[in-house]
This record gives sequence, structure tokens and C-alpha cells, in this order.
Amino acid sequence: MNCRFMFKLIKQFCLFFALTAITFACQKKFDEFYQRPDTLEQPIYQQLQAKGRFTQFLKLIDKAGYKQTLSAAGYWTIFAPHDSAVTVYLTQNSIANVDAIDSSTARKIVTYSLVYNAFKQERISDYQSNLGWVEGASFRRRTANYTGIYETKNLSGQDIKAIASNRNNSGALYYVDADNNNKYVPVFETAYMSGKSLTAADYNYFYPNSTYAGFNVAHAKVTEKDIAAENGVIHVIDRVITVLPSIDQYIGTNPRYSEFKKLMDKFLVQYVLNQTVSQNYKAIYGTAADVFTKVYNNSLAFSPNNENFLKLQDNDGQSDSYTMFVPENAALLNYINTVLLEHYSSVDALPINVIYDFMNAHMWRTVVWPSKFATTYNSVGEEARFNSATDVVDKQVLSNGVFYGTNKVQEANVFSSVYGKAYLDPKYSIMTSLLNLDLKFQISNIYQKYTMFLISNTAFNAAGYYADATVSNNINEQWRYTPPAGGTQLTGSSALVRLQRILNMHVVPGRDITSLTTAGVAMSNSGEFIKFDNNKVAAAGNYDAGNQATVVNKKTAKNGTVYYIDRILEFSEKIIGKHIETLGTPTTSPYNYFWNYLKASPIFNTTTGEIVQVASGSFYTFFIPSNTAILAAVNAGDLPGTGTAPNKVPKYTGLTLAEREQVDAFIYYHILNKKNIATDGQESGTFETLYKFPNGDPSTIFVNNSTPNSITLNDMKSRSGAVVTASSNQLSTRCTIHLIDNYLRYK
Repeated sequence: MNCRFMFKLIKQFCLFFALTAITFACQKKFDEFYQRPDTLEQPIYQQLQAKGRFTQFLKLIDKAGYKQTLSAAGYWTIFAPHDSAVTVYLTQNSIANVDAIDSSTARKIVTYSLVYNAFKQERISDYQSNLGWVEGASFRRRTANYTGIYETKNLSGQDIKAIASNRNNSGALYYVDADNNNKYVPVFETAYMSGKSLTAADYNYFYPNSTYAGFNVAHAKVTEKDIAAENGVIHVIDRVITVLPSIDQYIGTNPRYSEFKKLMDKFLVQYVLNQTVSQNYKAIYGTAADVFTKVYNNSLAFSPNNENFLKLQDNDGQSDSYTMFVPENAALLNYINTVLLEHYSSVDALPINVIYDFMNAHMWRTVVWPSKFATTYNSVGEEARFNSATDVVDKQVLSNGVFYGTNKVQEANVFSSVYGKAYLDPKYSIMTSLLNLDLKFQISNIYQKYTMFLISNTAFNAAGYYADATVSNNINEQWRYTPPAGGTQLTGSSALVRLQRILNMHVVPGRDITSLTTAGVAMSNSGEFIKFDNNKVAAAGNYDAGNQATVVNKKTAKNGTVYYIDRILEFSEKIIGKHIETLGTPTTSPYNYFWNYLKASPIFNTTTGEIVQVASGSFYTFFIPSNTAILAAVNAGDLPGTGTAPNKVPKYTGLTLAEREQVDAFIYYHILNKKNIATDGQESGTFETLYKFPNGDPSTIFVNNSTPNSITLNDMKSRSGAVVTASSNQLSTRCTIHLIDNYLRYK
């Protein structure tokens, strides 16, 4: 071996030795850097062992199979009951010792005490929104517990395997694969309670045997908080927390609410084959059994078996929950029999929307705290109408919401208002359908007064109006109008336009007219007036036809009075000029002089009855001076006349241009523009007339209508006049005509 080769070999050996030394040194430094720090706290399981006060809970953890999970890396919050708490639990449940608890029960206790993510008290009441932390907005945390597949019976009574919906039914989506529908545990911490203006009384309403201490979990009190562990945070509690049922589970296992459950099962539940879960179940267990998802109808505010709240954000279940008020069997049956079935033979005969409305009246898509009944609104915008002290007989905070068992029902607006009188009677289905298109939510508001005139299907048909599904594919336009006296038949939207105008004439907003025995007038929702007297009712079209509707029944609702009448109130097909002609043509009529001035004026079309500036379809009020008042105007020079004052008489023809303008201005000043007023005592004020000054400014009249059956007027010269009530309230097409005892001056 020559020297050159020997040198090269020695050089390579030295290089290998140096690299090996460097590698060992680096590995040592790497291990030292990443090795578990001496200051790091032990994992949850070891922490509980070291403290020596959790021996019984540790046995439950072992039985549950969670020792490894809580001894390894992770990010958990655990609410750990100390030994004394477990002993109390064993005594209360007549269990000899922890060893007597089976693994399934142990697993439920442990997983429901185990919350995803690590939360110290300072964060436990903060909401993890999509946009970041929202302080003091959370009172619930998602746990490791879930129900999974369970045994039940389908609607035919057959044994099946089922799984709960994990989404509220949107009509297309009600279950999402890989979502276990984990349960939530309630946490009552100072920041949330203060932020929501809640007190210990709200907490103790649900947990009367517990003490609120500013940090409670369900009925347990946190006695030691924020114990740091390698894999999370430990909070020590003085009670064992057992798994809370969902609202669906609670109702299903409590016989006090069996009648409510029957309603849900019969009309609102179906079991739908879940292909994915079925396949996985068969593969794991080697069985042929299918698994079905229990699906609630998508017309409900929420699915009572969905643990995920709304899922509009991933964690929105932290900040809110459902609430359900459920009447006990006796209260429910009494309401069904006396209210819902007043005009139906059985629940099966009810329109399905009645069931939907009844259920949704008892469902809140938010938590209703005991002190907030009056200010928290359900899915249809109604507050909780219960006395928390006397009407609630069962109160529970459950895994997906708050539950109140009650000794009365939530009296929904749609049933207790004037709307309910039509809605719950099949003989009035046409009127109900029309109300649903336009007025349902207005007239079902029990805090606003209404008078309603109810029209039966028979009365609508007699007037030529029919519901007819053959005329349109649009359910809202399935109407037909066949004029009883002959004429052009209308269908679809053309018939609907007439029906909507008629419907609005049968509703009087803002007034509960409790008697129709004495004469009166009322503005309907259409803006047109109706008149009544001696239990007879009429609109302008009824007077044209020479008929009136007769009251055949009367009922009281929470927000007004309903009158059942034997024929429809009809709008007039005539324009107001023709009505004035009818009123004024008789020479003995107090309207005669005004009519003669009008018909002679170029602003009036004697053929059609149209008046220039009086637009078809708009609202007007005509204050027509009496013959005596017209004579006074003639003799004062405010209208053309012949002869010598004070014995001048009206001059209708052969007028000069100035006289014609004088007549037209006089007429226009006695017409309120876009305003329909009658002697109902409802509306007063200064209103514009059709007369405009040469500079374009409108003229006005002050109308004092503060007392029923009495209207006084003041013109722009501070002169006054009064409506002659006995000869007034003449109804026309969106207009009303009054006789007044003085004429009005604008100059």
C-alpha cells in the first residue's frame, strides 16, 4: 500500500468520524429542544390521578374507554366531578358503587362531561363566531356525546333502526354525513348572564336545588376552575352531569305530552331511508338492517331532534338554542276539541296548515329565559303567552334547547283573532284563501283592532265568484267570475282583482264595532266606506243594486268582532258623476242646484258622468252645499245668478267665460283631493281640495271629524259649515258625497 493511498484512507476515516460526531451532537440538541418540557403540566387523566380526589370518576373514565384519550395529546375541557359528587350520584340513583355502573352508562357520563376545545373560565362564555370571538355571548358547549343509531318504531309500529336529523329540514337537506349530531352542555357563567340581563332567578327557575355561583354547568357548581393540563383544561364540579335528552327525546319518553307527540308523529314526522348510514352499519355489524333518518316536516320552525341549532355558522349552537312550550295532554285535548275542531269532525279533517300553525306557535328559534317571556318572540312573531309562575309545570334545559311543559296552550294569533273565525271554518275557505294572499298577518295581529264581515263560500258563489283550479297553474290565480246577470266571464288574475277589492271592503281596520243596531259608517281596508244600521250592512254597489247584507251571526275574537252576513258587500261600477246625477236630478232634492251647475259646466261629461280632474280609481270627498247654501252663494256673488240680491236665483246657462271659471272653481273647492272622509269620527285635519290658485298653490279645507255623525268644516276665510248627516254619507266609487249647510269660500 503506497503512502498516497494510506493518506487518502486516513483522511476519509477522519471525515466519517467528524460527520458522525456532528450528527450525534445535532440529534442530541434536537431531542433536547423538542422533548417534553419539565414545566409542562401532566395530561388530564394523570392530573386527576395526582390530585387524589377523583378516584371514582377515573374508574368511570376507564370503563368508558377514555383513559388513552385523556392521557394523550388533545385539546379538551373536562368538567370533572370529585369523589363526593360521584358518591351523591350513586346514592341518589340507588347504585352500590362505581363498579356497578356498566360501560355504556360510564361512557355517557364521561363524554357529556367532555367538551371540544380547551376553555378557561375567561373564555367559556365567549362565542366562537366566523368573524372571531364575541365576548359574553355563549352559554353552551359541544360535547363528545352523541346518540347515534337507536332502536325505535316507525309510524306503522314496526321495529326499526333510526338516526336523528342533524340539520333543520330545508326541504332538501336534513342530514349531513360525518356529523355525529353531538350534544351540547349548558354553561351559566357571569359574563353571559350579565350580558343578557339574567339573574340567579333565571338559573334557579330550572335548578331550584342548586346554588348559582357565577360559574355553573347544568345543575353543578364549579368548585375549582382553570386547572391546566397538557391536553386541555379541568374544571371541578360538585355534581355528576348526566346526558341531557334532546327536545325530541324528552317529549318521546314523557307520557304527560303523549297527545302532543301523537300530533307530531301523525302529521310532521317521517322515517326516510339513510343509504350511507345503512351501508356503513351493515359493513360494521354484518347485518341486513336498514337505518332510517327521523325527519321532521320542513314547515316547522326547527327539527326537535337536531342538536346542531341553525348551523348558519359552525358554532352558532354555542350562543343560542331552541325553545319549545308543550301543553300537557288535558290542556291540549281541551283546546283541540273546543277551538280547532269547532267546525271539523276530527283532527284528520283539519287543513294541514292548521297543524303547522299550531305547532309553530309553540316553537322558538331562540332561547326563552324565564324572565323574558314577554319579550322573546317565536317563529311567527308572538311572545310567550304564559305566566312563568302559574302556567309552567315542567321546566328543563335540554341538550338542544329549553323545554317548558305547560297547563295551557299558546293561543296563536291565527286562531284567536278575527282571522281565525274564517280559518277554522271550512264554509269560509274562499275568504280564508283571499285573506292569506293579502291580509292574514294584519288581521291576525291581536294588538290591533278589526271588524270583519265574513262571507261564506255559498255567498261568494251566489255573487258569481268561484274557486276554480282549472283556470290557472298559479294557485293564487285559480278564480272565476261569472256575472249572475250575464256578461263577460273573468278568470285568473282578472277575477282576482275584483275579489281582492271585495275582500278589503269586508275588513274595517282600527275599529272594533261591537254593535250594528244603530246607524253608522266605517272605512274599510279598501279605503271605501260601508254603512250599517239595524244589523244591515251595505257598500256603494249594494245601494246601486237595491240590496243590503243582513247579519246572521256574530262572534267575538281577541282583536275585534266578526259579523256573518248573507251576501257580499259590493263595490259600485258607476262613477261619481252618475251618482251625483241620481242624487240631484229630482227637483225636490237638496242636491239639485249643485247638480244643475255641475251638468252645465264644461268640466262635466253628461254622457259618461266623468268630471275633469276627478280621476277614476282615486279617492275624493264631495261636500255639496244644499240648495239653501247655493242660493246664499248666488246672492253673495260667489256663483252666477239672475235678479237682484237678496232675491237672486241660480244662473246655469249662457255664462260668460268669467262666470264659467267661477262655477268650476266653486265646484273644485268643494272636493277634497285624494281623500275619502265620512262621519265616522276617525280622521280630522287640513286637506287639499281640487281647486288651485293661479300660482299653482292648492287650496285647503279644515275638517273636524272628531265626533261620530258630526263633521264641521272651516274654509280659507274662516267661515264654517256642517255636514247634514241625515242626507250625507252617500257612497260612490271610492268616494263619499255629503250635503253641507253652508258653502265654502277660498277667497
